Amino acid sequence: MYNSVRSSQSTVAATVTAKATSQASSAVDKQIYLDQLRATGYCIIENLAGEQLIDRVNEELEPWFNATPHCRGDFYGWNTTRFGAVLLKSRSCHSLMLNELILAIMDDVLGPHCDWYQLNLSQGIRIHPGERQQVPHRDEEMWPCAKGRAEYLVNVMWALSDYTADNGATRLWPRSQFDVLSREMAEQDAAIAEMPKGSALVYLGSVTHCGGANRSSAARSGLILSYSLGWLKQYENAFLTYPPHVAAEFSKPVRDLLGYRIHRPNLGGYEGQDPAVLFETDSHTLAAVDAIPPAVALELQAHYQKSAARVEGSSG
Repeated sequence: MYNSVRSSQSTVAATVTAKATSQASSAVDKQIYLDQLRATGYCIIENLAGEQLIDRVNEELEPWFNATPHCRGDFYGWNTTRFGAVLLKSRSCHSLMLNELILAIMDDVLGPHCDWYQLNLSQGIRIHPGERQQVPHRDEEMWPCAKGRAEYLVNVMWALSDYTADNGATRLWPRSQFDVLSREMAEQDAAIAEMPKGSALVYLGSVTHCGGANRSSAARSGLILSYSLGWLKQYENAFLTYPPHVAAEFSKPVRDLLGYRIHRPNLGGYEGQDPAVLFETDSHTLAAVDAIPPAVALELQAHYQKSAARVEGSSG
């Protein structure tokens, strides 16, 4: 009996130790990638997604790659395929969207500057043979306002196939987030995001980058899941792409990242309430309910207490 208990305790202790070691290792990994991201503007996390998961995503998205016409434009490209609404087209990609390490990075980079961050974009991208190199750009350009005080977004490019220098791997200019934007970047200064299928390229919205030219005989496929500050307008309109009757079928963490929650103070509500109420009712006669940060709530309470004290003092 004693040996059995001791064995059980040893097993529990080993499990706890292993879990603690794993958590510590994850924290160290996250810090390494965060340091790289902040210093150079990007980092590559190799083989972050398992082969089976990526194969399922590819299987679910392949019909959409085949059915979607090529892009038309000097930015999107003329020999490139792009499509959105990826969460509808691939349920398996929900796991990529909610990847623990990716969200931990977003917590650190975006979290301090908003009540919550959101999914900015989901986009399948296939660069076909013969496509030219894209113009250098920064994804934060979509918001025409002053930049520099905080990162507005962080992109995650998931490699659905191997990324090589010849097949259109993303080009990035390290530390360019600290310089003035230029379309004329020295090619020899670019880093080429070569990575195996299942890897993730994480890069800041403020870093200059572009899709590479595909000089190979095969297409290069990827999936962008982009995250932005919760008070910004999203690149992909989530409420048109995933209206309530569609989003109702998703898990709560996915719905939250789509923006089906109120951003304190009182931003993005429906009839004065958290928009998640739409999963219960579409009534237009709801009571408006405060959604304000705790610190602001304390300020309001203090204001009314002081006001009441002044009124009481003057009447006394």
